[in-house]
Amino acid sequence: MADVLAPDPATLLELNQKLDKLSTQIEFLTEEAARQKRRQQEWDELKDDLIPIGNDLFRMTVVQLEEIQQHVQLEDILRLIKRLARNTRNLEEMLDQLEGLMELTTDLGPLSRDMFMRVMTQLNDFERKGYFVFLQGGLDMMDRVVSEFTEDDVRQLADNIVLILQTVKEMTQPEIMTMLRRSAAELKDDEPVNTSMLSILRQLNDPAVRRGLTKTLNVLKSVGD
Repeated sequence: MADVLAPDPATLLELNQKLDKLSTQIEFLTEEAARQKRRQQEWDELKDDLIPIGNDLFRMTVVQLEEIQQHVQLEDILRLIKRLARNTRNLEEMLDQLEGLMELTTDLGPLSRDMFMRVMTQLNDFERKGYFVFLQGGLDMMDRVVSEFTEDDVRQLADNIVLILQTVKEMTQPEIMTMLRRSAAELKDDEPVNTSMLSILRQLNDPAVRRGLTKTLNVLKSVGD
């Protein structure tokens, strides 16, 4: 019986390497086939889920279009879609501006709350000091003026407003106000006054009394004129 030739070690090593590479390729193909099968199953499941939704959406769209078909035609919808497609960039810019505005609103939120609290604090101070009561009194006074004065009165007031302001300006001079204050003090004085002729004649010897009497007579003359 002939001797069996022993295989070459180099040949065995090369053969084992080829077998390992083949096993790796078979394992990769098996895993790839499994992944493809899983993706196909997921797609089939998604398709099975979307088909009823698509059918419902189609039926709903048909119903809605039937309701508005008297007002909107298919051409109008297509024209609107084309217009939206042409203005895609404008819509994107508008959305960017809207996002920027939302971010600005978020950033200004704390400032707005702080400003609101300051305004509320200031209003509270105004109320405590009586500004609102004074303002309400002014409004009531304006209501009385509006209800008491006629249109002719308002027109005459407008025609003479310059003269009225000039008169008020003259009346508010320091010497006039001092005289009015002293006169008011004399009128409030409850002490008995000697009204005899002799007392009056004695007072006429006072230069201030004679000066006041002269001014009073000049005022009466002006009234008479």
